Amino acid sequence: MSDMKERLDKLRQLIQEPEFLEGKGLSNEVNIRIFCYDAAEEMTVQHFTRQILSDQSLVCHLIECNLYRIFLSVCEEMDILDAIPGMEESDGRTFLLEQLHWAVREREFIEKIQYEPHMPGDVLLITGVGNVFPFMRIHSLLEALQPYFSDIPILVMYPGEFDGYRLKLFDRLQPNDYYRAFNII
Repeated sequence: MSDMKERLDKLRQLIQEPEFLEGKGLSNEVNIRIFCYDAAEEMTVQHFTRQILSDQSLVCHLIECNLYRIFLSVCEEMDILDAIPGMEESDGRTFLLEQLHWAVREREFIEKIQYEPHMPGDVLLITGVGNVFPFMRIHSLLEALQPYFSDIPILVMYPGEFDGYRLKLFDRLQPNDYYRAFNII
């Protein structure tokens, strides 16, 4: 069995443990966990995610928030999705990125992610982190999400590294400081 499959099996077990679901052992910190993996393993992680989302035997309730799908949905609602390719072609990538950063902010993501009531056993599963780059950076979103999800765990599937202080997407990009999360496995 590959190392990644072993890690994913451990993750499946861990997300069902009462200590994880209740955030015990985190010194009263926010219950945000990061599952780091090599971006080359993306298809394996996506397959695993599809499997656990449909697994009726889990003792937890996974609520997936795919950041890329949310981004596309927000752009569609703003009626700008179809204009994006033309804007990039006519005005350039830098201009497009600036416009999208101005138009689609953390609050739009939070509006799509937030739900009530949170139930015991809920786990917010954040996927699509690599796909939504550079439009949204996970460290900014996690900071903005904390007040809305302090009572349930947040699990981020992250194609990169997290050393406990910095998130480094794809193991290549400039790291961003973020110290409120914990590596899960």
